[in-house]
Amino acid sequence: MPTPPATGHPRGLYVLFFTELWERYSFYSMSALLTLYMDEVLRFPKATSGQVYGLYTAGVYFLPLFGGLLADRVLGFSRAIIIGGVLMMAGHLVLGVERMPFFIAGLVLLSCGSGFFKPNISTLVGNLYRDRPQLRDQAFSIFYMGINLGGFIAPISVSWLRTHYGWSLAFMSAAAGMVISLAIFTLFKHHVAEAAARVAPASVDAGTLTPAETRDRVLTLLIVFAISAVFWLAWFQEFYTFAFWARDHTLTNQPPERFQSIEPITVVLLSPVAAWLWAYLNVRRREPSTPVKMLMGLVFLAIAFGMLSYAGFTSDAARVSVAWLVAANVLLAIGEIALSPMGMSLVNRLAPPRLRGAMMGGWFASLAIGGYLAGYVGGLWDQLGAARLFGLIAALLLVAAVPLSFLIPRITRTIAHAEGQPTAAR
Repeated sequence: MPTPPATGHPRGLYVLFFTELWERYSFYSMSALLTLYMDEVLRFPKATSGQVYGLYTAGVYFLPLFGGLLADRVLGFSRAIIIGGVLMMAGHLVLGVERMPFFIAGLVLLSCGSGFFKPNISTLVGNLYRDRPQLRDQAFSIFYMGINLGGFIAPISVSWLRTHYGWSLAFMSAAAGMVISLAIFTLFKHHVAEAAARVAPASVDAGTLTPAETRDRVLTLLIVFAISAVFWLAWFQEFYTFAFWARDHTLTNQPPERFQSIEPITVVLLSPVAAWLWAYLNVRRREPSTPVKMLMGLVFLAIAFGMLSYAGFTSDAARVSVAWLVAANVLLAIGEIALSPMGMSLVNRLAPPRLRGAMMGGWFASLAIGGYLAGYVGGLWDQLGAARLFGLIAALLLVAAVPLSFLIPRITRTIAHAEGQPTAAR
């Protein structure tokens, strides 16, 4: 008789949870500071800062495609994560030297480090659940809470450091997050040793997928990645145009980067509610499919940007209530809960076993494209103004929602077929 699937979450999940929490502290610290630093210290025009922001974000999320491939074929997952963490720590320290060459070098180091770190830690989460696939989606939701706890702490911390001690110490403080992250992973990596083992070509886990099945899975993921890119084009405005909106259009005396903590803490608070709701609906056979949840994510973001566009048009040049910005961040969080953790889980479920690292890198490449386009579109801030720019982004989200709604049956069939394969459940 087949061995029944294991129950309960392995200790390795909590090792990866805290490893990622402090890595995300590092990332969100940088994201909170970057836009304002370019605007207030480097005095970049909005179009230039948009290009730099877009290229940096693209690098952070595109290089994981290569980091995933190197982990699959050469380095292994654990070694790639450690290399990435060391590069990111160095990048934060370099940024603390307030000179243009160090600014560029720091961004490059951070992007390269993320390329090694991000896809491989996400792959390890999925690999922990080879013998308990029924818990994989729940595991990614727990893991995602660690991401957002780091995102909540970072803007509050670095905004305080910036206002009291200056830009240099604020940038360098993020290196401490990477020290903690690496220490946790290194000391407790024995809990993820089995999940970190590379899949050999002749192993059972390599599976027996036919070329046609492999192509179908990869094509489905590429469709998901294209839709995801539009979502992230809008979402990454949180670190760019939202900072300008908070500073220049909102009635507040708070540091503008501090508002970036609203979205991640909302994700942390609402993720358990979402998990309960999905479980409640699942028991009644009414839980939305993964592509339907992604569609919901696009719609929630469209509402957020439509709302800010309305606020901009009706306020003329006056500053508006902080409630508009808070509400928009809450809607961004709901959209993120609906799309992002399920997207990572979907990649792990559909990716051919020997391509899991590469396909997780492909997921992050969709964030890269979205991040680059976020900088390009956000760079139109001066030409279009806040109201028109936010309206344009809302329209792009609704346009992307249309093809996704038609593709839902295809994506759902591919998922069902993959989960019916004995090898896909490992």
